[in-house]
Amino acid sequence: MFLTEEKLIRRQAEVGKYRYVRVSELAELEFAEDEDGRNGVYPEEVSFNGTIRLNEQWSGRDRYVWLRAVAVLPEKKEGFKIAGLFDFGKSGSFNNSGFESLLFVNGSPYQGVDNNHREVIFDDKLGGRAVELVFRLWSGLEGGGAPRVQEHKISEAMIGYLDERIDDLFYMSQAALDTFRYLGRDQPEKQWLKQALDAAFREIDWSEPGSEEHVSSMYRAGASLNGAVEAMPQTFDVTLTALGHTHIDVAWLWQLKHTREKAARSFSTVLRLMQEYPEYQFMQSQPQLYAYLEQDYPELFGQIKERIKEGRWEPEGAMWLESDCNIPSGESLVRQILAGKRYFREQFGIDSKYLWLPDVFGYSWALPQILRKSGIDTFMTTKISWNQFNRMPHDTFWWRGMDGSEILTHFITTSEKDGDAYTYNGRMTAGLLRGIWNSYQDKEINDHLMFAYGWGDGGGGPTRDMLELRRRFDKLPGMPRIKPGSAGGYFKGLHERIEKTDGYVHTWNGELYFECHRGTYTSQASNKKYNRRLELLLRDAEWLYTLAGVSRGDLAESYPAEELRGIWEILLRNQFHDIIPGSSIKEVYQDSDLEYAEGEARSLALINGAGEPAGGDEKDSDGRRFLTVLGSSNWEGPRYLELPGDISDAAVIQFSDGRQPVQQRTADGGWLVHISSMPALGTEVLEAVAQQAESSPEGEQLLADAAEGRLTTPLIEAVWNKQGHFTSLRDRRSGREILAPGQRGNVLQVFEDKPLDFEAWDIDIFYQEKMTEISQLTECRLTENGPLRAVLRMGWTYNRTTITQDIIFYRDTARIDFRTEMDWHGHNQLLKVAFPVDVHATEATYDIQFGNVRRPTHWNTSWDYAGLKPWATSGRMSASRGTAWRCSTTVNTATTSRTACCG
Repeated sequence: MFLTEEKLIRRQAEVGKYRYVRVSELAELEFAEDEDGRNGVYPEEVSFNGTIRLNEQWSGRDRYVWLRAVAVLPEKKEGFKIAGLFDFGKSGSFNNSGFESLLFVNGSPYQGVDNNHREVIFDDKLGGRAVELVFRLWSGLEGGGAPRVQEHKISEAMIGYLDERIDDLFYMSQAALDTFRYLGRDQPEKQWLKQALDAAFREIDWSEPGSEEHVSSMYRAGASLNGAVEAMPQTFDVTLTALGHTHIDVAWLWQLKHTREKAARSFSTVLRLMQEYPEYQFMQSQPQLYAYLEQDYPELFGQIKERIKEGRWEPEGAMWLESDCNIPSGESLVRQILAGKRYFREQFGIDSKYLWLPDVFGYSWALPQILRKSGIDTFMTTKISWNQFNRMPHDTFWWRGMDGSEILTHFITTSEKDGDAYTYNGRMTAGLLRGIWNSYQDKEINDHLMFAYGWGDGGGGPTRDMLELRRRFDKLPGMPRIKPGSAGGYFKGLHERIEKTDGYVHTWNGELYFECHRGTYTSQASNKKYNRRLELLLRDAEWLYTLAGVSRGDLAESYPAEELRGIWEILLRNQFHDIIPGSSIKEVYQDSDLEYAEGEARSLALINGAGEPAGGDEKDSDGRRFLTVLGSSNWEGPRYLELPGDISDAAVIQFSDGRQPVQQRTADGGWLVHISSMPALGTEVLEAVAQQAESSPEGEQLLADAAEGRLTTPLIEAVWNKQGHFTSLRDRRSGREILAPGQRGNVLQVFEDKPLDFEAWDIDIFYQEKMTEISQLTECRLTENGPLRAVLRMGWTYNRTTITQDIIFYRDTARIDFRTEMDWHGHNQLLKVAFPVDVHATEATYDIQFGNVRRPTHWNTSWDYAGLKPWATSGRMSASRGTAWRCSTTVNTATTSRTACCG
């Protein structure tokens, strides 16, 4: 017949309107402001002093309010569930914006209520009783962009019943209709489902909607459809392990304080649904979220522990949180796993065996080695599918690290169609359930895939809709078998299948480079600087306490393990993959600045209290002034030591045996001292002594011969033009010109920073099409010239931006340091420093954790130009004749821009 599909769509939607039987309406609710917005608050702490009615508006940005009502729930009735429907405003996708709330029933946290979870199923034990319902509402933020107030309305607050048989018809017809619409015209299952749906809906008597006969006819329709589906053969021999999940960004479009509430709302919803669906299995990977919940709502935490014991809630994933894998040091990545595995083991008795990082912006070549040495045998992600130019050729493969370690790697391939980006926020639709198989590239070695479903990013998790639809899709022809299971169980089976297969299993040898979000290496540069500073402070603190404890013989008693653990948690938290890359909102970085300051203060307090042997400035009983220098480097060699300027002008620095190292006064009044050989992880004692009149220290010698536009040292000759650009940079030992013929170096270049998407995240390949050079030189002078170094200061202006750069030449190394400070005023701009060198190389070497990786310098293939790097923090062009870049940049930004220190 004609218009059958359109008719089925309309009838299925109409059935949904009759699932709920309304008993009462909460027309007016008590209302209270929550001015503090503290975490872990309970209703007993609230004083209600107002009311709000249905259809009234409420609004705010980052606003918390409380709603309260006492409702008598209907009696338990066979075939019905006691239910409530609540809608308190709008909500953005994935809970990224809009209202969210936590419902308390009789004072205890019960379930999260938001636009994706408007329905609450009440425990049968509450039937016929008066219950106190209290909602803690959060207005949400704007979900990115300019801050703006969120407008909401109290749209619905209903108490009643859910008719389970009409509900069954609704979900079975939805799954069958979705499958029917997805399948191709030439597939017989499509016709089977069309006939079954048409026959079932013809059973419904629509003459008196809501009447007893109407309801009874819907019951008959449900029985008809279920009978027809059960008679259909399973025709698609693929299995999906269905795993409930909610990816919660620890900070992104919201702050850490909001994340704590999101975890409570999401986890309470999971616990409620687990009471209704005994087969439901859920996975959450981040110990940081469990630690928040343990502090804020310990009763929810206790319930989670019970579900973990039952094997229904899976706490795994290895890391403390889903960390960035490019910027943190190797030690930080190791600590992420150490802290994560320790928490899972101590709290839940779980030894985490896989790394779960669905949303991280690329994966270092060092990871396989770190994971295998940490007892991890499997790695999962989805994010590489976002690649801008190239698709990874396999979804299940061995990933080989730089030391030869291999780890089984699997991509969750959930997508609507082949070639789409994969998602960790799976929904129960025919397109996604079939798409996970259609997109999978390794069908010849594996026919069992994993499906992670639930609202994520902003939390929320699976819904009752998803759990009901999973049951129905599992029965339908043309769909995979969809069985609840755990990620750990899935990965164990995957290992067995891969080890037994006769098919080709690919080995990927190299980094998993992410062809997107390249700008996150340079966004929020101060955040990255604070991260490295705290990493180094923690290293020094641990080394000093170990050294002091071993030397005194009281290491076990004196080592401040708990305090160090607390500081490490600050550092690890701020290495989350939306904090340290610079992809979060402004408030997140205001918070991280405070956290880094706390971590630094606590680390310095530890260092200052480390005891002997300790570094610092001391005086003995004779008034002699000593400086104990602690060298935490693990290699021996020369060092330049910068000392503060609070030592007497009449002083000279010498070793304890009376030898005087080469030294000079710095422009800021301090001292620069050259120690020719500093022992690895060792100490050196210096003394500040009065300068003897007859002495002639080397400090009177000058390193550089300077003239207008030229500076010459024993190692380097530099020539620059009136714009402050180097026109020649010559190595005097070899006579070799470093700059490429006809090129200029140290050229500050400004590019238009207007990527297609994700403005603070991306740098697109066309960025270099529009470039302006900064050439208005305002200052050029020699600020230091002593026996150890010469400092050339240059200054420029660019529109309203001012730039000051100290270029440092040394006596004992041909290295040149560039220290740049900017007061930046500009929009949508990217700043680079150009140094075209006269070196022909097809590769550049970049530092990574515990080693380095080589990347191409040419654009021969799409894989080459997809790996474009508009910056370089460290690179060597060849093994024999190389150029290494090292720079330090401080930026004071008044408006949005991006800076990259070298290129």
